[in-house]
Amino acid sequence: MTSPADADAFVRQVWAHVGALYDHARRLAGGDAEAEDLVQETCMRALLGRRTFVEGNLKAWLFRILRNTWIDAHRKRRPEQPFNELDVVDGAEDALRSDDGELARLRGLVAADVEAALAALSDDARAIVLLDLEGFSEREIADILGCPAGTVKSRLSRARVRLRQRLAEYAK
Repeated sequence: MTSPADADAFVRQVWAHVGALYDHARRLAGGDAEAEDLVQETCMRALLGRRTFVEGNLKAWLFRILRNTWIDAHRKRRPEQPFNELDVVDGAEDALRSDDGELARLRGLVAADVEAALAALSDDARAIVLLDLEGFSEREIADILGCPAGTVKSRLSRARVRLRQRLAEYAK
């Protein structure tokens, strides 16, 4: 059994990753409320299962828990509500009302196009791209997703091609 001091240290280490978990959850879930629920459930599972954590990459372990939590939630609601792709950019309306209206409008359009391009990807491809953007290595992504590194490499490559095609006008 771990001491209370060890538990406090573990909580602080988990807390250091909450922002990144929330950002990823928001993109997976498509909204703030569900993302908050996912992160809360992820943290609870991590804290309850801290004895199963083997020294290593805590962030990758937390992201794996988050993904599994998201999958569990997706399966539970499947019969009553079909899964929808990410189609709304949260906060886009607020950005358009900022003091620097034109710049905010342009940022909102670009963000909307990026979100739409991500939404056009399959769930697996989107998850791989988002984990790549978080800075995880292909090996870490493979561990998080529970698939071979070669699968990650090929899916990431195909997803990047699709994103480039959808966002080609910005490259001009």
